[in-house]
Amino acid sequence: MKHHHHAPGAEPALPQARRLTLLVLIPALLITVVGMLLLWPRDTPQATEGEGPARAFGQVVTVAPAECPPVPEGETPQEDCGTVTVKLDDGTEVVTEMPGGPGAPEIAAGDDVVMLVLSNQDGTLNYSIADHQRSNALWLLGAAFALAVIAFGRWRGVTALAGLAVTFGILLWFIVPAILDGRSPVAVAVVGAAAIMLVVLYLTHGFSTTTTIAVAGTLVSLAITAVLAALATGVVHLSGVADETSNYLTITQGDVNMQGLLLAGIVIGSLGVLDDVTVTQSATVTELAVANPAYGFRQLYGAATRIGRAHIASVINTIVLAYAGASLPLMLLFAAGNTPVGELLTSQLIAQELVRSAVGTIGLVAAVPITTALAAYLASRSARPEPGGAAPTVEEVRRPPEDPWAAFVER
Repeated sequence: MKHHHHAPGAEPALPQARRLTLLVLIPALLITVVGMLLLWPRDTPQATEGEGPARAFGQVVTVAPAECPPVPEGETPQEDCGTVTVKLDDGTEVVTEMPGGPGAPEIAAGDDVVMLVLSNQDGTLNYSIADHQRSNALWLLGAAFALAVIAFGRWRGVTALAGLAVTFGILLWFIVPAILDGRSPVAVAVVGAAAIMLVVLYLTHGFSTTTTIAVAGTLVSLAITAVLAALATGVVHLSGVADETSNYLTITQGDVNMQGLLLAGIVIGSLGVLDDVTVTQSATVTELAVANPAYGFRQLYGAATRIGRAHIASVINTIVLAYAGASLPLMLLFAAGNTPVGELLTSQLIAQELVRSAVGTIGLVAAVPITTALAAYLASRSARPEPGGAAPTVEEVRRPPEDPWAAFVER
């Protein structure tokens, strides 16, 4: 009688696990690479030097408020009058008026500011405060974010940050340039999302059956989301042009398919939540199988699905709140204008967000049974003894370690 002996914490070399990894990873990787090669931008519009006013940087030395001059009756009175002395980075000091008007920055002594430099007809320069400098504060916030992730996640936190860098790299060097180059936004988004998913999931969670199941579930759910997004935008007659940004883009980049860009945004936006759900469901089934190796497919699927329902309920609320928070100024504007609710919900901008939320949610709901069924099937098959052999022990069906380097770092 053959017995299988594995070190605790190691994944057994199950034939179906190896076959799954090969059947999912290799075709997905090949299709993604070929897709990126075919869609890779070749004639991306190059950024040109802006024709706007020059900029200078400095620090506020003093602020001297003054009383605003009277205005004719019926006109809006001025606010925040006075002068500001700013020391520029080259050492010179300039005096300019305090910024005023809606959205103007509030200035105090010691603030780092951005100045617009205008040239007068006599050759003199006129300076005005445009905004605060935020680079130092953002770098500090980014460093605090990275330290918090690494302190809690240790080596897993490092791989998560590496995955985040890969995500931004694919977005900035493939997805955005390819869309600007006139490629199909939907095709670019699907291929780019697949590339992000394959790299980030395996980088963050390691090469294991659990990760492979999550990849398979994410791929299927992503395809369902893309199809539903295309159907929904067509039925609701969304053009993708709903705000000032999209209007400006149609003027400056007329070759971009705005409806396709909307679909691409839905696909990419859904990916971030999809991989969370699929990884959670795959890992849940693995833990349940470890806790009770006697569980069969039905027990594993039922228990993990109940957990998935609770997860989906909270995720749906998260999605709605995220969109509501981003659209809060717009909601206030509509409320102040006494717009009827029916007209509000059917407007292009709000309908676009409703479609985005509904399609993304349906994709998430589909991800739970798909991923759970695949994970439960493999886990139940893994628990069966091979012909002439004994069933694997609890240690033999445990997850693989997070990463080969993790043990070294902890030592």
